[in-house]
Amino acid sequence: MHVPLISAEKTVNPISVVGLLTSELEAHLEAAGDTAKAWAKAQDFTADFGQTLSIPNATGQIETVLFGYGDNQKDALETGAALSKNLPVGAFTLSNGFEDIAGIALGFSLASYRFDTYKKVSDPKSQLIISDADVLEELEPILAGARLAKDLINTPANDMGPEELAAAASQLFEEHGGRIKVIMDDTLENEFPLIHAVGNGSDRAPRLIDATWGKDTDPKITLVGKGVIFDSGGLDIKPAAGMILMKKDMGGAANVLGLAAMIIKAKLPMRLRVIIPAVENAISGRAFRPSDVFTSRKGLSVEIGNTDAEGRLVLADALALADEESPELIVDMATLTGAARVALGPDLPPYYTDDEELAETIAVHSEAVNDPLWRMPLWKPYKKYITSKTADLANINTSGAGFAGSVTAALFLQNFVENAGSWVHFDIYGWTPIEKDFRTHGGEAQAIRALFDMLKTRFG
Repeated sequence: MHVPLISAEKTVNPISVVGLLTSELEAHLEAAGDTAKAWAKAQDFTADFGQTLSIPNATGQIETVLFGYGDNQKDALETGAALSKNLPVGAFTLSNGFEDIAGIALGFSLASYRFDTYKKVSDPKSQLIISDADVLEELEPILAGARLAKDLINTPANDMGPEELAAAASQLFEEHGGRIKVIMDDTLENEFPLIHAVGNGSDRAPRLIDATWGKDTDPKITLVGKGVIFDSGGLDIKPAAGMILMKKDMGGAANVLGLAAMIIKAKLPMRLRVIIPAVENAISGRAFRPSDVFTSRKGLSVEIGNTDAEGRLVLADALALADEESPELIVDMATLTGAARVALGPDLPPYYTDDEELAETIAVHSEAVNDPLWRMPLWKPYKKYITSKTADLANINTSGAGFAGSVTAALFLQNFVENAGSWVHFDIYGWTPIEKDFRTHGGEAQAIRALFDMLKTRFG
């Protein structure tokens, strides 16, 4: 695994990088001398954003690298990503022209991520030297959590079933003094009927992962993640094009585990609980059917309108469990609806809460750490869309119009939370389809940097 950040004491003869605006280039080259000026002209270096120029010494070795900002300095994460992609082989230290070292180092590291479990990939060969130990300590939980989330999503479903997802959660919590229990079989069927119904069609047994860490006397924060390790759509089977990325349907579980890793490694003073319904939505004689009715853990009956709307079913039972101990905050994350992608695209996850203060706080931290999020409304009049003539609720929009799919999914989940101090639901995509800035192609850590920043500010 490539290590993008290294401490100063581990390097010999580092190469200095100088950041320049286009307007600063001429003066810099004048001061550097005729050789540097001629070299920049020969390489057509104009200090456009991301452009680099390696300036050699008398022996032909790189002595300095110039990095272009263009007309104005960019966001630190974007700057770090550009450095990761454009620096040559070597270990580099940032000198003049770089201010937010922590942000640049974070962008550099995120852009350097590669998933190489199954295929040898060419590692980024550049490394960034960080002389401030506090910066390395600050970034370690964030990078560990982001890598965990991405690795879990990128792992194919044949190697990431309910059992393997439970093992990943066990490893994280047990290594750091946490506790975990996994509920299966008759107990799952009797106490979590919706989770059992969704997962029962697979030969890989469904389970509920329930992990805790921290002191019971600290504020209770509970994370709930959708852990559908693969979604065929069930009997309402998806077309091939809709199924190709369904290994990422456990992206909610992956991201809450990533956020948990950040919290645990930073030792935030809270009693953390992570609840993950881990299932495969498969097709067999045991698969649940359209028009089936199940009574949830909370006692509300649910009519199945479509077996491909399974995520909200497993979350409903998990949220009911989370709500029973009245935590201060419940956060749930799920790759829940295509409607959210239609509305906001893959890079801007919507979130839903009726806590105005919490909504504003999330927005502030989202912007502060460049982890884009957008609040959507829990529009109460749309509750009529999830009514059923047979049961208390329907798991899909029954109006026939197909409107407001992400909103109605959030409204469905809201029925299962009533005792928590606050609740927020994130409808994430969990995937970057086209590599851009510090986001690499594949599994993506979404919303968790913003949430970690919020929790660290509140409890750190």
